[in-house]
Amino acid sequence: MPNLLIELFSEEIPARMQARAADDLKKKVTDGLVEAGLTYGGAKAFSTPRRLTLALEDLLSESPTVKEERKGPKVGAPEKALEGFLRGAGVAREDLEERDTPKGAVYFATITKPGRPAAEIVAEVLEDAIRNFPWPKSMRWGAGSLRWVRPLHSILCVLSSDEGHEVVAMDVDGITAGDTTEGHRFMGSGRFAVHGFEDYEAKLKRDRVILNAEERAEAIWSEATNMAFAQRMEVVEDKGLLAEVAGLVEWPVVLMGDIAEDFLGLPPEVLQTSMKEHQKFFSVKNPKTGRIEKFITVANRETADQGATILAGNQKVLFARLSDAKFFWENDIRVASTGAAEWLESLDNVTFHNKLGSQGDRIGRIAALAAELAPVAGAEAVVADTAARWAKADLSSEMVYEFPELQGLMGRYYAETAGHPAEVAAAAEEHYSPLGPSDDVPGAPVSVSVALADKLDTLTGFWAIDEKPTGSKDPFALRRAALGVIRLVLENGLRMPLDAHFERQLLRHEAHQSEDDMLTDALAKDIEVEIADHGVLGAVFHTIKAAVDGELPKHLDKLRESLPDVSGDLLGFFHDRLKVYLRDQGIRHDVIDACIAMPGNDDLALLVARAQALQDFMSTEDGENLLQGFKRANNILSQAEEKDGVEYSYGADVKFAEDETEKALFAALDGADGAITAALGSEDFALAMGTMASLRAPIDAFFEAVQVNSDNEVVRRNRLNLLSRIRGICLQAADLTRVEG
Repeated sequence: MPNLLIELFSEEIPARMQARAADDLKKKVTDGLVEAGLTYGGAKAFSTPRRLTLALEDLLSESPTVKEERKGPKVGAPEKALEGFLRGAGVAREDLEERDTPKGAVYFATITKPGRPAAEIVAEVLEDAIRNFPWPKSMRWGAGSLRWVRPLHSILCVLSSDEGHEVVAMDVDGITAGDTTEGHRFMGSGRFAVHGFEDYEAKLKRDRVILNAEERAEAIWSEATNMAFAQRMEVVEDKGLLAEVAGLVEWPVVLMGDIAEDFLGLPPEVLQTSMKEHQKFFSVKNPKTGRIEKFITVANRETADQGATILAGNQKVLFARLSDAKFFWENDIRVASTGAAEWLESLDNVTFHNKLGSQGDRIGRIAALAAELAPVAGAEAVVADTAARWAKADLSSEMVYEFPELQGLMGRYYAETAGHPAEVAAAAEEHYSPLGPSDDVPGAPVSVSVALADKLDTLTGFWAIDEKPTGSKDPFALRRAALGVIRLVLENGLRMPLDAHFERQLLRHEAHQSEDDMLTDALAKDIEVEIADHGVLGAVFHTIKAAVDGELPKHLDKLRESLPDVSGDLLGFFHDRLKVYLRDQGIRHDVIDACIAMPGNDDLALLVARAQALQDFMSTEDGENLLQGFKRANNILSQAEEKDGVEYSYGADVKFAEDETEKALFAALDGADGAITAALGSEDFALAMGTMASLRAPIDAFFEAVQVNSDNEVVRRNRLNLLSRIRGICLQAADLTRVEG
């Protein structure tokens, strides 16, 4: 069986596209070959800045012969119908076979498709892959119609075996396939011929090209860390930068340079970001001081002066870049030291969203919500308000304008300069977190308050203007924001009813959008005293009614009806995100549904505690068996209620019990009912589930010994009411009707 080697050689491919392009080449070619009948033993794809390579082992030398049977028209059908069938099948009339079928005699044709040589199929498949390659961006050059990410220079396509190798004949817009390639742009010796993958890889390395991107990355990291270690320093790890740099060079040459003394006072994150974004340099840190003192750059060639000229040029450019960073830093520190009032004022003129107002408007809402959430997180309301008002200040700084990825971090530095307390500075940096499932969750009370307020304001705002995620589209990262709230609540053990906070913030958004003076006044502090009696929305509208002598304006009456629906829809969105989160924690989807169906489902910590206890309970034999007993009781009861048209929900009396197991069940239910209610009242779900487990034996015994639908109507009604007690007691803990058996 031959092996196949393909190389597409071009001008430099952007580093960010290389890995995906290698995978796309592999998929398009292998899928096309298999579809044409050519199977293979293994496939490997590689990329460098100037080439995409695919190597296939043990490819079939030709596609197998295929026979296909095709049913035609009935015998005696019109001549034109028969002629059309013959043309479509590609057979002569004498090749047809008549067969009897239940619908009469019918013509059948056997079509034989002979196998084709591998080279012929490879040429077709590869040309199609080249012409329809899914580059994110592509270009045309010269007079041809071919599009490629950069001008394509040559195609290497070789089938090799123990007997030798052959070039696959093909031509794509004047580029003829051959068996030659070339090595390094500067250090290579020109074009050379290859006859298989091992020969190809070895000759490339001899000509200063490392084909494997992972090998290039390992070489860079090994040499960089050794250089740093020799000077008692360490390289700041950055896997993304390492992968990118490995895609910029074919023959990595690692060089270490010094950072001018003028810039060593800059925050290490500023140095690291500036060097990474502009120069693709690795930062080298002094572990004793934590300062970034040197840099690592990776050249694409060896030089006679051991890279001295390259380093000198890099240091000159780096000096200019870091001079800019130093200028930004010094200006920002000057503004921050005076309180940064101009930054905060300028945010009033920065639009957050055309329907949600400016960043200044948003900061005001976040500050109000952070102060409300502060007691929940264990923070002081005044400090939380201050932290929220400062948290976005660095968005107006020159440093964050240049490097947006430093937002939050620079806010911490500037808060310290402005003389804010440590918790305010920490909140500025941490309030964006968590940004993803693996990101750390803030734990400091003030940081938690501001982070929650920031995310909840975003979510309620976009719900208020009906800009919710749809399908796979989530342009405002609302799913990520909801997961962030879930992790902040659960990992900090916070007890907070989300519904109330949703409604507060929805009212603030409504006040901003409508510019309704009455509604804005209704959000004043005097509402707080009424919330306990009327609920959040009730307090607002009760206050408004009192102000207008009991008559609510129509637009506010409509608002009262619509806000709970919006709040409920947002809570449903949170429940969907929670299901995903808990499934990753190993909790069954039906268990989650059973707990979401219970009251208090907007208290995420309570909901998860209930779900964990139910999951543990259902993993025991008692839990599984009790579930079966509950379902049996519920099914019998539901059928009887539907048949009789009544609800059996009270009136079970032990005096009508006829069997000892029936009496024992009454006693067990009497004992368990109060204990389960008390355990649930103290939110001890494990105890409640454990008490429910004690009902397993008497329920099993009851169903073994007793026929519920007795001929005695009094006994039957009593037993159905007894089943109602079983259902009611079990449903106190969770909606077991949603749990799968």
